[in-house]
Amino acid sequence: MKKLLKYLKGYEKETLFGPLGKLCEATLELIVPLVIASLIDKGIGGENGGHVVRMSLILVLLGLIGLGFSVVAQYFSAKAAVGFITKVKRELFAHIQGLSYSDLDRLGTSTLITRISADTSKVQTGLNLTLRLLLRSPFVVFGAMIMAFTIDVKSGVTFAVTIPALCVVVFGIMVISMPLYKKVQGGVDKILTKSRENLSGVRVIRAFGKEKDEIADFRRENEALTNSHKYVGRISALMNPLTYVIINLGIIFLIYVGALRVDSGDLTQGQVIALYNYMSQILVELVKMANLIITISKALASAGRISAILDVKSAQSFGEVKVIGSSEIAVEFKGVSLRYPKAAENSVSNISFAVKKGEVIGIIGGTGSGKSTLVNMIPRLYDATEGEVLLGGKPIADYSKEALVSAIGIVPQKAVLFSGSILDNMRWRKEDAGEDEVMRALEIAQAKEVVEGKGGLDARVEGGGRNFSGGQRQRLTIARALVGNPEILIMDDSASALDYATDSRLRQAIRESASGTTVFIVSQRTASVMHADRIIVLEDGEVESVGTHSELLETSPVYKEIYESQFRKEAR
Repeated sequence: MKKLLKYLKGYEKETLFGPLGKLCEATLELIVPLVIASLIDKGIGGENGGHVVRMSLILVLLGLIGLGFSVVAQYFSAKAAVGFITKVKRELFAHIQGLSYSDLDRLGTSTLITRISADTSKVQTGLNLTLRLLLRSPFVVFGAMIMAFTIDVKSGVTFAVTIPALCVVVFGIMVISMPLYKKVQGGVDKILTKSRENLSGVRVIRAFGKEKDEIADFRRENEALTNSHKYVGRISALMNPLTYVIINLGIIFLIYVGALRVDSGDLTQGQVIALYNYMSQILVELVKMANLIITISKALASAGRISAILDVKSAQSFGEVKVIGSSEIAVEFKGVSLRYPKAAENSVSNISFAVKKGEVIGIIGGTGSGKSTLVNMIPRLYDATEGEVLLGGKPIADYSKEALVSAIGIVPQKAVLFSGSILDNMRWRKEDAGEDEVMRALEIAQAKEVVEGKGGLDARVEGGGRNFSGGQRQRLTIARALVGNPEILIMDDSASALDYATDSRLRQAIRESASGTTVFIVSQRTASVMHADRIIVLEDGEVESVGTHSELLETSPVYKEIYESQFRKEAR
């Protein structure tokens, strides 16, 4: 939590006035039993009606002033907590956005979602209650004990014994429960992962009739989490009954001794009532404190999980060069290899080739041959573990992130659209893109009729683009990458849902309309790459052959096998 406290900067006033308001309210509460004692002894006992009225008015006044202080405290505490967590969420989101793909793969999507949502919510609640109650409750507890000593020293000893016993219970349970709450939050991550898998793969689950198996798996995970919750809940649940037992024993002893001392004339009835009220105040505040400790335990566990993400240093660092070099060689790989974290062997090994500006390069190979891995190193989604990737004649690590985003358009394997309008989705690469520029990109991507059929650029896109077919989503994502005229366009198996005629028109339009753009087409279809200037054939993560379609049919057994598996020999 200490690492997150820096985000309270700018809310110093709120963090001061929040607890201060509660302390003022608590001070007034400590005066109330003395007023009641005076009302009983002097007013009722002395049959002084005027004194009863005056003391009653004072009680009402103390209540109204206390209410005012409470409202002030609530306002400032809430403002500080909301402002604090807004900064934390903004920083956490920005930090996650800056992590490399390797970091994201290692951390996992589900745990990141949990930490930016559930964990931040717990921290916000914890901070809000801390500002309001952390000082107030101990202040009332120890203030009540001091006030009891001012009334009667012998009775005050009862408070002096009761309060340490209560502190042992409260803080003992806190020490035990905090690590357990961290474990529980880890279980929440597992449940979220399982839920996310089931939701995203619901069609596959139904297709294979695995509903019962998935329900059984979820039930096992959920039962484990439930058991963890029950275990820590049982420990936390001990706090209230134990504190009640100790307080009630104190009250019983206080009333018994007080009755004897009233009979002997050492105490008045009003003083005994005041002492009882102070003990009751301690009970109420310690119940609040017990609940606060549980909330703080959860908040601290969540804060630790958030800090752990913020402590993750990105595996990538970017340079300062903001403009891609003007070399004739657009992209060059020099002895490049890449091994994913915790992988047993390289995904691609010893890759070397150079691509001139404006060339169209096809990349083909069997499943798992390293096609996507290869092109993912160009925009630095992953970094090479050996060798060097050059962009415009300079090492890719020399460029700023903004330079790479501006120069490279990427169409990923999975076509993802975001909720909003079509125009909003088209402006992801270039926020100020005009409608004419967007329509041109849509026309090249063979998506113009899709947009017109949906009612224009303002047509609604649902989350994930689920109101579009697979082919329509692919064409829209291609158009999105073309907006802004990227110097390099990477199409990673992005036409798999298109029919051959549309795919052919798309490739022809890109070649004619984006002639200065260097294009990488990753595909398992020979029809998609056969008209490329050069084709790189990958096998088991290595370059098997490089050449044109006709050359590879003669020299590459791998390419020939792929081609013949998709076309009849007579088609040649």
